Amino acid sequence: MAPLPAPEPSRHLETTASLEARKLRFEVNRIELPMGVQGTFGIIRHPGASLAVPVLEDGRVVLLRQYRFAVQARLLEFPAGTLDPGETPLSTMQRELQEEAGYSAARWDPLGAMLPCPGYSDEVIHLFLARELTPLQEQPAGDDDEDLEVLHMEPADLDAALASGDEYLDGKSITAWLRAKQLLGL
Repeated sequence: MAPLPAPEPSRHLETTASLEARKLRFEVNRIELPMGVQGTFGIIRHPGASLAVPVLEDGRVVLLRQYRFAVQARLLEFPAGTLDPGETPLSTMQRELQEEAGYSAARWDPLGAMLPCPGYSDEVIHLFLARELTPLQEQPAGDDDEDLEVLHMEPADLDAALASGDEYLDGKSITAWLRAKQLLGL
């Protein structure tokens, strides 16, 4: 993976509003952009997240069908979660894979990072390929507000779902899947 481009910082002039919400903060800031233009911009501050593409020994991938309240629909997604204070991206993903999908993994390959919504959020999602999976004894519970189902899909079926549009897939999962396929030689 090539390194991300160096940041070109803007100059923060003032914060005119701020609202704390679960796992994020919304700010309205007066900013001077690197080219000299000043303006008022809204930004969602996010602590960052991790996502894994878990692959079973037989080549099937582990996905979640998860209800997302913002779009009022169930989406196909790979296991993912927000970084807790003091966690590394990998330790977050190891925890989330167990909590959401009910697996641990012995092999972790980084797939780089992605910026899901850079027009209004500073969130960075760290992507991983998880292999050599072991199912846990307990069934995954997820968080109290998570409504999810664990699925095992053939790579061709996932590709067909992506191509047809018959299933909703989120952008982070699509990006991770495309990067994982390159590493897997699919």
